[in-house]
Amino acid sequence: MSVRRRKDGRWRVDISVLQNGARERIKKAAPTREAALKLERELRAQLDRGEAVLQRAPLFSEWAREFIEVYAETNNKFSEQTAKRQILRDHLDPFFGELRLDKIGVAEIERFKRDQLVEKKASAKSVNNRLTVLRRMFVVAHEWGKLGSVPRVRWLKLPPRTFRFLSFEETNSLLDAAAPEWRTMILAALRTGLRIGELLALTWSDVDLVAGRLVVRRTVWRGREGTPKGGRARELPLSREARGALELLPSRERGSYVFGRGAPRLTSGEVKWPLWTACTKAGIARCGWHVLRHTFASHLVMKGVVLKAVQELLGHATMEMTMRYAHLSPDVRSDAVERLDVRSGASEVAPRY
Repeated sequence: MSVRRRKDGRWRVDISVLQNGARERIKKAAPTREAALKLERELRAQLDRGEAVLQRAPLFSEWAREFIEVYAETNNKFSEQTAKRQILRDHLDPFFGELRLDKIGVAEIERFKRDQLVEKKASAKSVNNRLTVLRRMFVVAHEWGKLGSVPRVRWLKLPPRTFRFLSFEETNSLLDAAAPEWRTMILAALRTGLRIGELLALTWSDVDLVAGRLVVRRTVWRGREGTPKGGRARELPLSREARGALELLPSRERGSYVFGRGAPRLTSGEVKWPLWTACTKAGIARCGWHVLRHTFASHLVMKGVVLKAVQELLGHATMEMTMRYAHLSPDVRSDAVERLDVRSGASEVAPRY
């Protein structure tokens, strides 16, 4: 049967045809069974009329240009476009550029992985980032009718991710050592977990000191403002300490940037050195602003805040990212099994949850 239901619930037309002296397979997806049957009838009618139903797949280099100029520039943020351009220019196009899309299969992808790991000495994480772009190119080419099927991509296994965060003592030392004009920004990073781009793009229109909250609506990357990571705004409550510090800032004009001189906006280069200087004065190793975000999350988990709440405060799209901090939570497993020793109706062990 040429019409089948896929695991994701969508339907697929799968037809084998003889075209240009070679046996080819046409695979096209449809949302419903009726749509798939209609698509199958149309394809067979084209074949009966002697019309070509499979276009010759483009060269990888040709599709790379169209992928960036049409797909990426329409659907991706500026930072994502830039990352894709760099990966295509430096890694994917030099390896696959002269191959046609339909000639790139599992074997070619495995050879690419070996080239990146062995010859280019790239890390497994970097290779996986490049494979992610490669697979997206295959998926879009398939959706646009330029590729009959999407070759399987196997990602490399990665070691557990590690991250640095400051202890409670180091956090206090850092705040004490910070220059007065930078202390509030450092405190805000430690108490809200905002990314550096979100801090730089924060305006007083996003802050409600009466209600004690702020809304992250935008971020800045390489001088260009856009939506936050994940594409949606998020609201965060302000601690009393952060709220009090923000109330003392002199830049409280609606619409102006919270941290800086109103306009122009501060740059990531300008805010790097004040943090490094504070680290040196506090006697701790230099760290970047993202370490303060890790510190925010780590301290919440160490204080017993549930991971779901931490996920929402950080703006993580999935729990997988937040689970990096799970090992820092207080160990309640022994408490859980101790409850089994309590007879029904007994209350010797008080609940700790």
